[in-house]
Formats: sequence, C-alpha cells, structure tokens
Amino acid sequence: MIVSALGALGLLAAFAAQMARWLRVLQREHYEPASMRRFLGRWTSPPVAAASAPVRSRDRRPITLSHVLVVVLISALVLRSVVLVVLCTIVYGLFAPVGLGVRGRTGALRFTPRLRAIALSASVIGLVLGLLGALSARGFLMGAAVVWAVPMLLELSTRALGPLERRRARGFVASAQQRLERVGPLIVAITGSYGKTSTKNHLVQLLGAEDVVASPASFNNQMGLARAINENLADATRIFVAEMGTYGPGEIRALCVWCPPRIGVVTAIGPVHLERMGSLDVIEQAKFEITERAETLVLNVDDTRLAGWVARLQAAGKKVVPVSTRAGAQARVIVSGSGPWRVVVEGVALGEFGPVDGVQPSNVACALGAALELGLVPEHVMDGLARVTGVAHRAQVSVAASGVRVIDDTFNANPASAEAALRALFSLAGPGRRVVVTPGLIELGRLQYAENLSLAQKVRARGGELIAVGRTNAAALRAGADGRLVRVDRREQAVAWVRENLHEVDAVLYLNDLPDHYP
Repeated sequence: MIVSALGALGLLAAFAAQMARWLRVLQREHYEPASMRRFLGRWTSPPVAAASAPVRSRDRRPITLSHVLVVVLISALVLRSVVLVVLCTIVYGLFAPVGLGVRGRTGALRFTPRLRAIALSASVIGLVLGLLGALSARGFLMGAAVVWAVPMLLELSTRALGPLERRRARGFVASAQQRLERVGPLIVAITGSYGKTSTKNHLVQLLGAEDVVASPASFNNQMGLARAINENLADATRIFVAEMGTYGPGEIRALCVWCPPRIGVVTAIGPVHLERMGSLDVIEQAKFEITERAETLVLNVDDTRLAGWVARLQAAGKKVVPVSTRAGAQARVIVSGSGPWRVVVEGVALGEFGPVDGVQPSNVACALGAALELGLVPEHVMDGLARVTGVAHRAQVSVAASGVRVIDDTFNANPASAEAALRALFSLAGPGRRVVVTPGLIELGRLQYAENLSLAQKVRARGGELIAVGRTNAAALRAGADGRLVRVDRREQAVAWVRENLHEVDAVLYLNDLPDHYP
C-alpha cells in the first residue's frame, strides 16, 4: 500500500512538472496547438543538417536523460516491469527534457484565464484517464502514459477550447469596433514580414502630433489590437496606426473587417514564419489581404514581390505610393545612400538625414510615404525626420563600461535585418576584434539550415568571430564557421565570455535572443 501511494504521488508530481514546462512553451508560442509537437521534436530529435556537415554531439538536442529513459521505458514494457516503468516515468517527468526547466529563466507562466482553462482541461483529461487505468490490473501504466503524453493533452485541450476562446475574443473585438466607430479615426494599417514595428514608430515620430495613436509594442494580432484600441484610443484621436501581423492566410483579412484601414503599408515579403506558412507564396497571399480594404497602398518596391503588386493594384483602382532606397528608382519617396541618406520626394531632393543607429532607410521610406498621404507637407519632412529614432533592441549601438562597442539587435532577427546588423558591426571604425553572439535565425522552415549556414559564412568571410548560443542552430552555424566558433548553452555565458575576452577597441553584435523554451 505504501509503495502504491508513493508511486501515485510520484506520478502526480511528474505530471505537474511536465504541465509547468509545456504550458510555458504553449503560452510563449501564442497558444498555437501545433507548437506542442514542433517543440517536442526540437527537444528530443537531432537538428537537420546537410550530409556534408555532420552534427557534432555537443550540438545535438539533450539526450543525456530523456533518450536514455525512452530506452529504459521500452525495455521495461518488454519485460513487463510496472515498477521500472513508473520509476522511469517519474524521473522523466521531473527532470526531462533536460534544459527545459520547470521555472523559466526568460519568462515565467502568466496565469491568464486562457492558460487556467487549458491547464484545467488537460488535468481533467489526465485524471480521468488515470482513474480509468486504476480500475484495471495495471493502472499505473495508464498513469505513466498520461505523464509522457502531457504535450499531446495540451494540444488536444487547446484545440477543444478554441471555439470558446474565439467566442470570448468576439466580445473584446466588438468593444474595440464600437470604439473605433464612435471615435472615427483614420486608420493606417502596417504589415510586412519585417519592419512593421519600426515603420509604425517612425510614422508616429514623423507626424509628431498628440492626436496620433499607435498600437503599442508588437500588439499585432486580434486580441492585441483589440486591447490596444480599448485601452489607448482617446476620444480626440485623429489617426490610429495599427500594426497587423499574421501566421497564415485569413488573419489580416479578419482584422481589416473590424479595423478597416484607409491606408495600408507593406514593408517587405520574406521567409519570416515560413515554418508555419510553408512557402513565400503563402506569405505573400496573407500579406496581400491588407489591400482589400485599403484605398491607398504604400509599398516598398525594392522588394520584387511588392513591386509586382503595383500594376495589379492600380488596375483595381487603388492608389499606390511606391517607396524605395535606390537612387533613381521609379518611386514617390526615395531614402538612399550609404553615408548620409538623401531624401527625395516626387523627384525633389529635400535634404540629407541619418544614418541613425537601429534605423533602416526602407522603414523610413515606408513611414514617410504614409505620412505624406496623411498630410505631411514636403516642407516639413526634414523636421519630422529629425525626430526619428531607433527602436529598442534593434541594432542600437552603445559603449560598455569596458569600452567595448555593443550593437543590440536581439529582437526578432530575420535574414534581412541580420545582414543589416552585420554591415553595422563591420562598418565600425577602428581596429579590434568583431564578434557576433547569436542563437541563429528561427522559423525559417526548410530554409533555416541554409540561412544560418550563410550567416556564419558571412561572419567568417568578414574576419569576425562567432559565438553560437544554444543548440537550435548550432550545427548550421558551426558548419558555416568551418568549426571555428565558441559554443555556449546560454546567453549569460556568452556575455561573460565577452566581458573576459574583449577590450576597448573591440566590438560585439548581439544578434537575436531566443527565449529558453528553445533548446
């Protein structure tokens, strides 16, 4: 009896520990049900590598405990040893996957109503299955199975509660829609694979008016946008700038139904979220939805896909405002140059501006195109540009107490922003070492290995040094660096290395920063 009670308590503790781990992953991945399978695979299977670039053991997923336990579990089942199965399951539940902690280092659980509902649902399903197992001669086997199946239980619960969550969200959306209708602001919607938040902030800076309100931070999905409107839209708001993101077709269209933009801005089409969407064509299709309601479209025609939209939209009766960073381009707004940026509007040079740390000329051009449509006159453009500053954690340059120059580009890196950050690092004047600290780029689907391989090759070709953080992209980064890199498990270890090894003449780029639910 005592042994049975201890076994039951151990399984309950193991179940609770697994719930804490995987609920945090689910919440960090915005409650996407399929994230459970993706991240279970990330923590338990080796990374994808090219045949010519074998994965070193240190770059593999943690296998010191979880994989051994799987082998022991299978052996125990073959030997029909219930005690061994239970012991193996308890150890797994409490300690595995190794590295995915019960308490997060970079983000703890937030016990929102949605999280509590999913946790309760998964716990009830697990309890019912456990009780049903208890009625059989081998009840502990069912209890053990429930512990191993926690990610799948959470996926099932999230899917089952999806209709209730959507019904709850409709109330917040209806409130936001009513507020928009009552206040009646002119709505500018900004989307793109990257550059959305920066372009939104630059637009607000250019306009410099108190009656302009923008959605904060990256509040760019349905609930985030509704919250931004309900909490921030003042009665005197004249212009509302809405950042709109998407994980798939239909989402931007749904946002535009209740938050209809007069002006739409599209910054770029790229492989961000390719893991979820599958192809660049699907990404383009999802972004194109913003054109359905907008009367005027500001497009970055440096992007070949967006350049292809111009004739199509004009044929549909839309007003198109092309912007570019290429001198002499066929565009209403041009922000070009490698030194000071030359600003040209409708063929007239207005002056020079920048460069500004953390600011990309393409985002400035997009923001300026929208600002002109909102009434900013060319005579005031340069005054507005003087207010433009970088966004936190986007290629901002500072000097540490040691004298080391630090470029902080830790927010949402993508292939285009990574290249811009590398240019910023290697364009810094003076001698000294140039070091890139990065976990690599993520959510690039089938392109992820190649993009991270290319990233490391670019660092090496420019004479830089690479510190790879974590295992997620370590194999690709090591291959691209030809094995010449420093590999650490956590960013804190990389920071310690920088403090110990770099000096006043040196510079370091912190490129991207993955939360700790990534291996």
